[in-house]
Amino acid sequence: MSTYDYGHVNGPGQYGEFVGLDLTHGTPPLEALIAVSARLTEALRRECPGLVRQGRIIEAAFAESADDGLPPNRGRIRTALDDICIGASAGTASLAYTRQLVQALGL
Repeated sequence: MSTYDYGHVNGPGQYGEFVGLDLTHGTPPLEALIAVSARLTEALRRECPGLVRQGRIIEAAFAESADDGLPPNRGRIRTALDDICIGASAGTASLAYTRQLVQALGL
């Protein structure tokens, strides 16, 4: 393996030291995020009743964003999604919706 330092490389490949790839192609509309968060809360209600509070926190953050026109509070959403990831079982709809929100928000 080579230890050659390519440094700051520009161009379509976006290789280099401080360059990250952005594969998100923009954030989905807020209405779609609100719908996914509502489905997440419903799935939590069925599968993990102890985590419903985190689903409501996410819904509240998106509702607040819709009301004031500012971007959603990513820190609050991220914390709630982390709690769900820790508490939800693998293969559940809750975890699938959590993954969708993480990817949509680029967290």
